[in-house]
Amino acid sequence: MSVEAQRTDEAFNVDLVFTKAGLEDAVPHDNDPVVISAVTAGRKVHRMLVDQGSSADVMFWTTFNKLQLSPDMLRPYGGCLYGFAWDQVEVRGYLELKTTFTDGTASRTESIRYLVVNASSTYNMLLGRPMLNRLGAVPSTRHMKMKLPDLTGKVITIKSDQKEAKRCYKSSLTTRRWVSMVASGPPCLT
Repeated sequence: MSVEAQRTDEAFNVDLVFTKAGLEDAVPHDNDPVVISAVTAGRKVHRMLVDQGSSADVMFWTTFNKLQLSPDMLRPYGGCLYGFAWDQVEVRGYLELKTTFTDGTASRTESIRYLVVNASSTYNMLLGRPMLNRLGAVPSTRHMKMKLPDLTGKVITIKSDQKEAKRCYKSSLTTRRWVSMVASGPPCLT
């Protein structure tokens, strides 16, 4: 086992605990989603939805363009992506980008594979189960936080931007397309 793999395994042995004291800075809410910021492609990206219901980590085409990424970076994707109500979503391809999660005292940078989709969304990205599992991250909608271990075993606690979460959620109720399931296999028919 490599030193890096061993260090990562040890980091995952840390307890990620949400306590009653952690509720003190959470504004009372009606089921707001966890919406965070992180650094991707060297720029801080806001409105990242932590979505345990998504089987993919997704970057929306408008975000891809705002980050001024080259279309040459995209690799072909042969699967299908379906949104809420089973609408097919156009996948432009996928790319891997280093993404840094920090709470100001500790940070962790990992390469994350994002499917780039051409769909409207109030969010810039959806961080789904692949990212959560890879990072060993645990979100709490009650606490409006996400916790994950850094590579030394410290706990990073990222607070949700509740004002932005509320605004995005209200706006998303009028937006039809949500990414929720990936089906791999033969290319989709359009």
